[in-house]
Amino acid sequence: MRVALYQCPPLPLDIDANLRRLEVQAVEAASKGAALLVCPEMFLSGYNIGAQAARNLAQPSDGPAARLIGEIARKTGVAILYGYPEMSADDQVYNAVQLIDAQGVRACNYRKTHLYGDLDKSMFSAGDEHFPVVDFNGWKLGFLICYDVEFPENTRRLALAGADLILVPTANMAPYDFVAEVTVRARAFENQCYLVYANYCGSEGDIHYCGLSSICAPDGKQIGLAAQDEALVVADLDRSLMSESQAINTYFKDRRPGFYAGLVKR
Repeated sequence: MRVALYQCPPLPLDIDANLRRLEVQAVEAASKGAALLVCPEMFLSGYNIGAQAARNLAQPSDGPAARLIGEIARKTGVAILYGYPEMSADDQVYNAVQLIDAQGVRACNYRKTHLYGDLDKSMFSAGDEHFPVVDFNGWKLGFLICYDVEFPENTRRLALAGADLILVPTANMAPYDFVAEVTVRARAFENQCYLVYANYCGSEGDIHYCGLSSICAPDGKQIGLAAQDEALVVADLDRSLMSESQAINTYFKDRRPGFYAGLVKR
C-alpha cells in the first residue's frame, strides 16, 4: 500500500483555506498512487490558536468540514486523516483526528488522550480510553496524536490489538526534534509495525515547528522523510518487510507480561 503525508506550515483560523489546500494535496497524492493521505494535528484550524478560537472553530465529527472532506476523498479516491477541534454532543472540545475513506465515509474518530502542557490543557478535554484499530485496504490502522506517541504504552497497546500501521498527526516543535528523529523510529521498531508521523513546519505565534515528518518501517528505517519545508512525502508499505522484520525481532514472542503488572500501579 502506498501512503502519503503532508507536512506544511499551519494556516491558523482559516478552515476554508485549509480545505482548499487539502484538496490540492489529495489530488497530488492520488496522482502519485497513494491510497491514504495523513495531515498534521489540528490541521483544519491551526494548533496554537487559544481556547476561545478552538471553541469557536470546533465542529462535530459529522459537521460541514467532514462532509466537504468526504467529497474530496470521493473525488480523488484517496482516504484522508486530518486533525481538527471536535465539538462533542456534551459541549466539550477535543483535539481529534478523523479518518474518511475513499468512498467519503467517516471510518474512525480518535481524541487525543495525553494533553501536552498548558497549551493543550487550556484548549481541550482529554479523550477517554478509546484506542480503535480499524481495517483499511487489508491493513489494520491505529491512531495517536502528537504527545500520545511519546508514551510507549500507547503504541504497544495498538500493536497488541493488531495494528500494522499507526498514524500520528502531530504539531511537534523545537526543541523536541529528538522525538521526530529518534522516538518515532523506535516506536515502529519496538512494535514491529509501520508508523506515519505528519508534522507542521514553519512557525505559529511563538511556536517553531521542527518538521522532520516521516514514514517509518518496522526495521526502524525512515522510508519517507521531510526536511524543514512544506512537502508531500510518499512511500510504499511492504507487508513482506514486516514479516521479515518480525521474524528477526521477536519482541512479542519474548515478552513476559507477568513481569509488567507493577507498571500500572499508581
